[in-house]
This record gives sequence, C-alpha cells and structure tokens, in this order.
Amino acid sequence: MNAVAAKVGRKLRAAGAKLTTAESCTGGWVSQAVTAISGSSDWFDRGFITYSNAAKQEMLGVKAGTLKKHGAVSEETAREMAKGALKKSRATIAVAVTGVAGPTGGSDAKPVGMVCFAYALSRAVSSETRRFKGNRESVRRQSVVHALKGVLARVAGG
Repeated sequence: MNAVAAKVGRKLRAAGAKLTTAESCTGGWVSQAVTAISGSSDWFDRGFITYSNAAKQEMLGVKAGTLKKHGAVSEETAREMAKGALKKSRATIAVAVTGVAGPTGGSDAKPVGMVCFAYALSRAVSSETRRFKGNRESVRRQSVVHALKGVLARVAGG
C-alpha cells in the first residue's frame, strides 16, 4: 500500500496535481495511506470522511434523490461524492469510495465486498464497481489499494 501511495505522490507531484479523497467505507484509510508518505502536503489537499448519508449530502453535495434512488453504495453516489470533493477542495483530482465492507449490511443486490469508486478530474468523471472477498479489514484494505491504483492510472494518463 505504501509503495502505491508513494508512486501516486511522485506522479501527482510531477504533474503538478493535487489529490482529494471522499471516503465512506474506508473511513479515511486512503487519506491515511497518502499522508503516511513524507512530503504528501505537496500533492494532497484534503480528505472528506462521509460515512453517513447526511455527511455525504452536507459535505459533498450528494443529492437526496440520488441516495434515495440508488443508495449510498452506488456508482451514482460515488460520482457525486468525487465531484463534490473536487468542488470543495483545491485539488485537481478526486477519488471517492463507498461500499459494503461487512460483515453486516449486505443484501442480494449489494453484497458484502461490493465497493463503488469514482474519479473526478475537471469535467471528466468515471466510476466502477468491484467485488472484493474477505473480512471487513480485507475488503477495506483492497479498496484502498484499488482507489490508489485508480488515481495512479488516471494521473499517468492510462
């Protein structure tokens, strides 16, 4: 995880870019991984931990209608989280993570291990859903690594 975070930092610094995070199920772990790297203040602006729906709405501007129609664990919500984080920061790229880490909270439609990611850069917003296996810590750890790799791919132009 630290190696990926360090690589993200090198790419962001080289690009003159800054990162912000909008996290739900990871509870700030992406931000923690980033700030564990010395010099991260050069390329990390801030992180939003928005675990509750109210926090997603109040801090990031996620629409109540989006939450009602799609739920907190959805690509639609993740995209609004990423856009909101970008808008409310001085960053140039945002990553958002929202999912079901378990062991409770899953359903047939949204099982434990389902995590939605979104990335926002200027006007471009992309999202994806992954399903991870393992216990709560494992799902969260895999989510952090995936989020960082997603940022890396977008900063590197891939």
